[in-house]
Amino acid sequence: MDAAVLGDLLGRDERRSQSAVAVPAVDRAMSYHDFITTAYKSGNALRYLGLSSNARLAVDPALRPEPLLAFLGAAQLGAATTFDPTAEARVRLVAVDDEADYESLEGRLAVFGGPPEATATTHWEQEVWSENPAFPPTSVDPEATVLVDGDDEYSHRRLLEMAEAVIKELSLTQGSRLAIRTPLSRPETIGGGLLAALAAGATAVFADDPTTPVDAEAALVAAASDEPPEPSVYAVDALSP
Repeated sequence: MDAAVLGDLLGRDERRSQSAVAVPAVDRAMSYHDFITTAYKSGNALRYLGLSSNARLAVDPALRPEPLLAFLGAAQLGAATTFDPTAEARVRLVAVDDEADYESLEGRLAVFGGPPEATATTHWEQEVWSENPAFPPTSVDPEATVLVDGDDEYSHRRLLEMAEAVIKELSLTQGSRLAIRTPLSRPETIGGGLLAALAAGATAVFADDPTTPVDAEAALVAAASDEPPEPSVYAVDALSP
């Protein structure tokens, strides 16, 4: 894997019809073409909302494409993301049904899943749709923090090392389907799940319920006891320091 920062996984030549991400619970999937293009647009939308390399994005860890795309958009800007929507942040992205719970917090508020009630709140899908489907070259330090989990900080390099470990252990290749059965709030879900799939050219299938059958050859699980029916399993505990 040649990627030094997360943005390296989003090359224009990687855009193709194969699914990049699937979320069976909400019957949604995005091709590599749409996912990468929307990641560019998400970065541009976050820049418009005031996010920069010295600021933080707080995101609702809902299993939907929008939080994943916002994370990758922030990564391209050199900004850090936390999947704790209550944390201090310059920009906050939550589900539209929870808009009222976050209106009093500092920072710009955006919602996904429908139009907001308040005029000061940004309609995420609308803003992203209107943005440029390209992202300008941006210099990002591989050691810069890209993900925050409480007091723990994860650099681009650290998350990509997680991805490399999972790719090697599960022999992921282009066309593989990786069932991700861990919460989005866990850094290992991002590093060993989403990024591993993108780096291998595989499809990330988000289904955190370990009992839900998923069409996949491999799975990322919380612990060995959570083993689903897939033949190849990696427990995220092995990725933790």
